[in-house]
Amino acid sequence: MSHNYEIYAVRYAHLERTAAFNFLGGDVHDGPMPLDYFVWVIRGAGRTLVVDTGFAAEQAAKRNRVLVRPVEEGLQSIGIDHTQLTDVIISHMHYDHAGNHHLFPNARMHLQDAEMRYCTGRCMTHAQLRAPFEAADVARMVHRVFEDRVVFHDGDAELAPGITLHRVGGHTPGLQVVRVSTARGPVVLASDAAHFYANFEQGRPFPILDSVSDYLEAHRKIRSLAASEAHVIPGHDPAVLTRYPRASVEDIVRVDLPPV
Repeated sequence: MSHNYEIYAVRYAHLERTAAFNFLGGDVHDGPMPLDYFVWVIRGAGRTLVVDTGFAAEQAAKRNRVLVRPVEEGLQSIGIDHTQLTDVIISHMHYDHAGNHHLFPNARMHLQDAEMRYCTGRCMTHAQLRAPFEAADVARMVHRVFEDRVVFHDGDAELAPGITLHRVGGHTPGLQVVRVSTARGPVVLASDAAHFYANFEQGRPFPILDSVSDYLEAHRKIRSLAASEAHVIPGHDPAVLTRYPRASVEDIVRVDLPPV
């Protein structure tokens, strides 16, 4: 039986910056290149899942990001009660992907073994490596482990018919992407394997990295998983909001539908 899903990109925050900060080694044609922050909703076949949980106002203030709309309001605007969700996929444990634990009291978090080892191990003794993590978010995930609310994965895994997880690494050792069956073919939510279309299309890594070689190999794997490059969705590119049809609410688009 075919299982096809709807996928919603729900923007919740924004950061103004220039291209020099978005490519390893900078960019000689430096100019405006802002980031958007998203959580993702996969809905269909009688189930609803969220990919990543974002951050709230406290983190926005701490890290000088603009909170466009709290994550819970974005989810509620498309009819999702975040307190009732049973499964949440965490692409990796950086602050903008793994906060807001209080919004999902009944959910199991799906996480790669390698990611938990990374964010609780010796690498976090280096200030530069731990900078994108929040200790409180990591500690809360540890508490979830003891509450039997974390499902660990080691590499590729099928979460449900038509929804698979794939560890690619590169950005962090346990970064996982999500392949989703849709009516237009398999779509890959690339998360921070590619912040921008340009990172992916030009093979130019984003500067926050665990391994350059793994980052570039991740792109090769993503291409093998997606129906085409037009089925790859980067994690932070504002162009997602203009390339895909708008849902019923501002700042939310359907990436399971063909680009406009």
